[in-house]
Amino acid sequence: MSAFDYDLITIGAGSGGVAGSRRAASYGARVAICEDGRVGGTCVIRGCVPKKLLMYGSQFSDAFEDAAGYGWTVEGARLDWAALVAAKDREIDRLEGIYRRMLDQGGVALLAGRAVLVDPHTVEVAGRRHTAERIMIATGGRPVRPEIPGAELAITSNEALSLPELPGEVLIVGGGYIALEFAGIFRSAGANVTVAVRRDRILGGFDQDVRASVAESLQKRGIAIRPNTKVAALSRQDGRIAAQLEDGQVLVVDQVLMATGRAPNTSGLGLEACGVALGKDGEVKVDGRSRTNVPSIYAVGDVTDRINLTPWAIAEGRALAETLFNDNPMQADPENVPAAVFSQPPIATVGLSEEDARERYGKLRIYRSRFRPMKNTLSGRDEQTMMKLVVDDATDKVVGCHMVGPDGAEIIQGLAIALKCGATKRQFDQTIGLHPTAAEEFVTMRDPVAQP
Repeated sequence: MSAFDYDLITIGAGSGGVAGSRRAASYGARVAICEDGRVGGTCVIRGCVPKKLLMYGSQFSDAFEDAAGYGWTVEGARLDWAALVAAKDREIDRLEGIYRRMLDQGGVALLAGRAVLVDPHTVEVAGRRHTAERIMIATGGRPVRPEIPGAELAITSNEALSLPELPGEVLIVGGGYIALEFAGIFRSAGANVTVAVRRDRILGGFDQDVRASVAESLQKRGIAIRPNTKVAALSRQDGRIAAQLEDGQVLVVDQVLMATGRAPNTSGLGLEACGVALGKDGEVKVDGRSRTNVPSIYAVGDVTDRINLTPWAIAEGRALAETLFNDNPMQADPENVPAAVFSQPPIATVGLSEEDARERYGKLRIYRSRFRPMKNTLSGRDEQTMMKLVVDDATDKVVGCHMVGPDGAEIIQGLAIALKCGATKRQFDQTIGLHPTAAEEFVTMRDPVAQP
């Protein structure tokens, strides 16, 4: 008989925690998962899923606008924002129910309440203590507000998903993917949107051509991008919000969204008392196999602040379960992890940016194509698609694929397989394209725009 109540206790019922817990239970482990909120975590409840639903709802404005070029007459179309939010909420409720059933049917016990570590093998939930041979931390991250006067007047991405009314004018502070996704949602829904970026350009860390292409498209859609702009304070002004900028200007808007970053959810978990090493931002420090410095405690997903993507958290959780409970040592591979930004237009990428590839490989060949999508020829929409291949000159291997344009995420998913298999530019060239599609451009780019 085991000396512990469970073989594994997971703290956090988000994507990584649920995936790892279910996989462990499938191998006969006795597993419990702790959650003090809704089951499903950031992605399902207050992140990528509800945000993409709002994106789908808002972008019908594009369809109505484009329809005229194809002979359609659309009159009186308008968005009922409250109805869209309500429909989104119903879908999230449905998904949470599915997650709860998956845990139940998978044999994972759900411990409702906030979990706190008492020692390396004990977790306290709602006043009751539970022991486990191993503990997995999967508490994810949370949005943070900058420390400026009046910051509490702003909303974060959590609240932005459930606004009862669409604001007329919105200031979004931040230039990352969350900022741009909400900029597209609010603008397409009918709001006037300004994006204030602390640096000189949006999307730090992304490929330079992606950053430039997206900025151009957003501005054509009427989104004002203000680079090198810092908000110093917020205050109430006649029922609206006044944003005092560091250069002395004041912007008065209906709503301010702070999209200035996220922090790991480690506060108050008892990690320090158990001796678990944390980084400067509170992230749990782990090795490639999700192990902390405490032998019985592991961590996966955004709480480690490494690759903050839902599929990565799932891969880490499942790899840990395989290692611990199926005698099948595994670790998630951080190379060539694809990512998408559901801005309008969307962004998708896999592999290295040109800048990072130059640091790693030195000599490169760069292939880039900018074109007007076929759909835009009749609609008249003034927006181009950008595609880019980054190739290591010494081996001919494609080490980066980037796209800005419709269906980018669907296209890049397939190319991610090619990069994982080590495909070369010659093999791309030998692949027959699907015509007429945008995707075929990735296998028809012949002449490099930049030599080694």
